[in-house]
Amino acid sequence: MDLQNKITVVTGVGKGIGYETCLQMLEKGAIVYGLGRNNVINHSNYTFIECDVRYFEKVEFAFKQILVKHNRIDVLLNNAGLGYFGMLEDMSVEQWDEMYQTNVSGIFHCCKMALPFMKKNQFGHIINIASTAALEGMPQVSAYCATKWAVKGLSESLFREVRDYRIKVTCIYPGSTKTDFFRNSPGIKPHDYMLMPHDVALAIIQAIEMPDNFHTVNLEIRPLQPKGPKA
Repeated sequence: MDLQNKITVVTGVGKGIGYETCLQMLEKGAIVYGLGRNNVINHSNYTFIECDVRYFEKVEFAFKQILVKHNRIDVLLNNAGLGYFGMLEDMSVEQWDEMYQTNVSGIFHCCKMALPFMKKNQFGHIINIASTAALEGMPQVSAYCATKWAVKGLSESLFREVRDYRIKVTCIYPGSTKTDFFRNSPGIKPHDYMLMPHDVALAIIQAIEMPDNFHTVNLEIRPLQPKGPKA
């Protein structure tokens, strides 16, 4: 896909992967709508819409603003997400609900709004940000893993539902990335041996820009030496 003048929607744009991907989309000439709680981007082709993806009525309101102008969405990047770490029995119900509603329901809400228009136009690309936590269970991350395994299952099923409409669905599995994701995990501090958000964004852009008949279904990305070089 050539991103020039394509209508793109990105969730979770305040920092990290979402922020960096918006910048790279704008460099490619896309018309970008950022959905989130905070905005730091100022560009003539960028519109920020305050939106908490946990709530369908807010997602519906945001998408209607976009669709009334363009009547199409070409790219949807479901990036909004968060994680709380700890033993399962110590996880609060509120933390579980916040993770599940953001990481899983948020994707459902956005896809539900975008898909009818992608199907009508026989064109589109949905990118869902999962995690390597969707590929393997890890101690003290069981609740977060559960949400990301759900993202994996949703993505792999959805791509089979919509491929005949010329719609791509790509699930991205980043390993540890230097963002503020670890703000809820006191034992882990971001460092320079993690993936860089700019580089993960570049991989997303490359997946979008592949030829129309080339479909990246799953893309696993990990830092080469996550703990740094051996002494």
